[in-house]
Parts: sequence; structure tokens; C-alpha cells
Amino acid sequence: MKGVVFTEFLELVELKFGLQMVDDIIVASNLESGGAYTAVGTYKFGEMVSLLTELSSRTQLSVDDLLYTYAQHFFTVIKSSYPGFLESYSDPIEMLASIEDHIHVEVLKIYPDAQLPTFKTLEKSENTLTLDYLSSRAMYSFGLGLMHETFNFFNIDFNIRLEKLKEDGTHVRFFIERKNGNIKSRGL
Repeated sequence: MKGVVFTEFLELVELKFGLQMVDDIIVASNLESGGAYTAVGTYKFGEMVSLLTELSSRTQLSVDDLLYTYAQHFFTVIKSSYPGFLESYSDPIEMLASIEDHIHVEVLKIYPDAQLPTFKTLEKSENTLTLDYLSSRAMYSFGLGLMHETFNFFNIDFNIRLEKLKEDGTHVRFFIERKNGNIKSRGL
């Protein structure tokens, strides 16, 4: 797993729970890396599992809730680090439908040894998208959070429902729908 995933996760933990929590989960996780990560390094996924598990036990938040929150944070990193990328899309459904054939291709240019999940587009219309998520890492809640943030970025109302096709979360189907095709009302 790429180091940027670890460095941003620990930054989120510090922002939400404090520096002491970062130290506590690193020490308790007994990490091979010692918790010293660089954005361009590559580290074992098991270290992320350990960090998430330790944080979950200390905060009483589920790992899925933590991954979802982390996705929200990570989306802000994407917005600030790659602003032109998001502006290259005019529609969230188009953007999400391009995960496998465009977004992951671009990620692999930056991080050639990244191990990414697979997203298969099963059905797509102007207002709906059905995607299958496949990954041995079962981080579908991270994907869900990124999908929500994508619609929020475009300021469009949406519904996303998921169905675990494998109970362990390694195969999940997302049913994505733009509500009435409308832009969110911004209020006055």
C-alpha cells in the first residue's frame, strides 16, 4: 500500500483525535515500519489494518466508519493536490464510471506499483450507475466515502446504496442514483 495512504491517515488521526492518539496507535500496533512513513514509500496493508483496529478500539468507531471519514479527508487532499483533475469532469456519474479506465490509469502513472481495487461498471445511464467493487482489502467504505464526496463536489443530490456480494466486503455492488438529476439547492 502506498505511503501517501498512511501519511494522510495519520494526519487525519492527528486532526480528529490528537497527536497522542497517533503515538498510541503506532506503539500499540507494533509496526514493522515503526510507523515512519513517506508518501512515496510502499508498506504492508497489514500495517493499515493494525492502525485502523487500534483506532477503532480506542474511539469506539467501527473500522467502516473510520474508513468513510478517512475518505472524506482524502478527497480534500485530491482536491488540493490535483485540482485540474476534478475540473476535467463535468458530471459525477461520468467521473465514477471512469474509475477503472481513466482515474486508476492516472494513479498508476504516479504510483506504478500501487495495488488498486477493481471497479466494474455494470450499468450506466444519465442518472444511474451500478458499479462492482472488488478488492481483497475490503475497503469499500473508503470507496463509498469518496463517491459521496464526488457528488458533494459537483453539488448534486444523490442516493448510494450498497450490497455486499461477499460478506467479507471483498465484493460489493454500489447502486448510485442522481436524485431527479437536480443540483442541490444552496439556500439563500
